[in-house]
Amino acid sequence: MENGKVKKQNFLTGAAILSLSTIVVKVIGMLYKLPLNQIIDSQGFAYFNKAYAIYTVLLVISTTGLPVAMSRMVSEAHARGNGKQMQRIFRTALYAYLGIGFLGTGIMMLFPRWLATDVMSMPNAWYSIFALGPAVLCICIASACRGFFQGQGDMTPTAISQIIEALGKLLLGLGFAWIVKKYTGDLALSSGASIAGISIGTAFSALYVIVRYRRNRSHVASLGGTALSYGKTAKLLLAIAVPITLGAAGLQLINLIDEIMVTRRLLEAAEATPQGAASWMGQMLTLAHENMSEGGVIVAWKDVMQTAVENQSGVYALCQTIFNFPTAFFPCITAAIIPAITAHLTCGDRKNVKLVQDSSLRLTGLIAMPCAVGLLVLAEPIMALLGSYGDSRVQMAAALLALLAPTVLINGITTVTTAIMQAHNRPWLPMINMLIGGIVKVIVNYILVGNPAIGILGAPIGTLSCFFVYMVLNIFTMRRIMEQPPKLLPKIWKSGLAAIAMGVVAYFGYSLLSRIVASVAVACLGAIAAAAVVYLLLVILLKAITYEDCLLLPKGEKIAKILKIH
Repeated sequence: MENGKVKKQNFLTGAAILSLSTIVVKVIGMLYKLPLNQIIDSQGFAYFNKAYAIYTVLLVISTTGLPVAMSRMVSEAHARGNGKQMQRIFRTALYAYLGIGFLGTGIMMLFPRWLATDVMSMPNAWYSIFALGPAVLCICIASACRGFFQGQGDMTPTAISQIIEALGKLLLGLGFAWIVKKYTGDLALSSGASIAGISIGTAFSALYVIVRYRRNRSHVASLGGTALSYGKTAKLLLAIAVPITLGAAGLQLINLIDEIMVTRRLLEAAEATPQGAASWMGQMLTLAHENMSEGGVIVAWKDVMQTAVENQSGVYALCQTIFNFPTAFFPCITAAIIPAITAHLTCGDRKNVKLVQDSSLRLTGLIAMPCAVGLLVLAEPIMALLGSYGDSRVQMAAALLALLAPTVLINGITTVTTAIMQAHNRPWLPMINMLIGGIVKVIVNYILVGNPAIGILGAPIGTLSCFFVYMVLNIFTMRRIMEQPPKLLPKIWKSGLAAIAMGVVAYFGYSLLSRIVASVAVACLGAIAAAAVVYLLLVILLKAITYEDCLLLPKGEKIAKILKIH
């Protein structure tokens, strides 16, 4: 940025910047959560996850609809050179963000015990809920600034602020957790201490984007133009933000209800499971009883059931952490395509609208396909490597991760198709589809999780069912409302074929290496490396990425030349 001027980036450049930052953030996140799992164990990780379940609902309410609305409106104003309206949009959104942020922070910090005990059925999670409260306000402030820059096509401030947030989590969160665990031995306190590092990291992130905004505002003001009143601007913002927020918040509320219900249904399943049963619930009850009764200590069976459920929740939370690694790339694509499509629609450029939509689906397939296949065929070695479980939990974790794996692809398609419809000013339609999928999830989980023979395995099946219904409804909706809806299969079949071949190499590669070397890490990483090479070669041979896609990337001609794409 020179003299406060924002450097505009094209769609794929913006997506590439956010994707690169996401890789960094997710690597940092793994470096944070995997050691954290070792420090606070699966039981402490369950407390951590329960706090995040509440935080996510408040976060989605505060940061889903408004950033999209800001991005679209700022993009329109920027395309017209209306700097005063850009500033008016930012200030109007910031006031709304502050109100939501203070409300969310207040709820988490004033009522943590009630939320932990009466809502989440996990009393010891209240430390974590309290410690995470300030992060809501900080994220709200950061989101206002991020939406302002994204609307101008500049993804760099968002990327850097996310990395700052992640570093705070890693350096402070792990340090706090280790210190508290060492001196108190309390898992609940240690979980809360780790989350305090997250809140501090979000504060530094917000401070960074505020500084970037202050440096940029003079350039925006110099563009001139005419600003609408605050009332009209707020009305336009809310017209876009409310349906998106209601849809996302509705799904997150359903997810929160589902989280609460899953815990309670697991407790019911535990009550219905006889001691020594061969099911996963039976094995977890036996493991919890053995650990808690060491040294001849007499423990109440109710406490054994609570611990067994907390351990299962913690294992599933770790599987979700691994599942969320690839799915985090899809919002990077949507953050870039919404302002890009909006700008092209504003200028009446239908050709580039189609180009952006097609490229976004190809990118989604290129990322999602290998991740879904890889997690499916290497579920057990991945969980053995990352979970470091020394008991029957590793087999349960592998089953959970394998069931989650196909949802990576489905999640990617739903995320991008939702963004496409939002960019076409149809935010209500994907919202309805999302809510229908969420209701399906609750029903499936209620039936399956409460079954003692299935238990926690029902949770990923419910998630898969939710996103599958959501994806199918989105595809049919786009066909109904758009004159030339993007065609899905022609955009992803090549990457799908390459991913299947990659999966075969990964599966047999691991089987071979595990017989040669004793190290799970060496065998797993070796199989992944071989599979990645095969996937890259097939992507090039099958031309899963086009020359036109490469030209939209930074140094695109050189990339196309290196990959021999013509």
